[in-house]
Amino acid sequence: MGVQASDLDPDTVAWLLEVDDPAVRYFTLTALLGEPAASAEAAAARREIMTTGAVPRILAAQGDDGHWGDRDRFYTAKYTGTAWQLIILAELGADGADKRVRGAYEAILRDSKDPESGGFSVNRSKNAGGGLHSSVIPCLTGNLVFSLIRLGYLEDPRVRLAIDWITTYQRFVDAEGEAPPVGPMTRGRCAGGGKPATWGRSRR
Repeated sequence: MGVQASDLDPDTVAWLLEVDDPAVRYFTLTALLGEPAASAEAAAARREIMTTGAVPRILAAQGDDGHWGDRDRFYTAKYTGTAWQLIILAELGADGADKRVRGAYEAILRDSKDPESGGFSVNRSKNAGGGLHSSVIPCLTGNLVFSLIRLGYLEDPRVRLAIDWITTYQRFVDAEGEAPPVGPMTRGRCAGGGKPATWGRSRR
């Protein structure tokens, strides 16, 4: 549900609706003004996201293997590696059915997803394949789960397993009761903090 029209500054809304940035236009229509995503104007803006603005520029830099840059630095290449590009594409409303987005999705599952626990790892297991079990971290798992759901992959069993990982292992720092065994969260510290990062995009 959008905010009341009377609460909005008309000049600000007009600026946000400028057609040179279809992602901003789409989310202004749907998230701010409450326009149905299936409406003609919103649907047109959503389609244009794939042809105008940041999304096509991001996809143009993608490698043939689905990754951006070095395959092994899908996460550690901060804000330029594959994990980060997927997060940005999701935030911008990219179409998950696009073959290039799908290729990135399969690449991150192939190289980051830990087949043992279901969480996402910052390192690729070059011997066994998938993500390295000892390098699974909660913030990467939370961010990728959010992004993959937003890109339309909720029903994929591999994403469901990552959701199960979150509900099994992540706890708010101030939660009551005994937390589950640490298990794959041995290295589960994010953003330089001394406690496990459990936010995992839960505010979404």
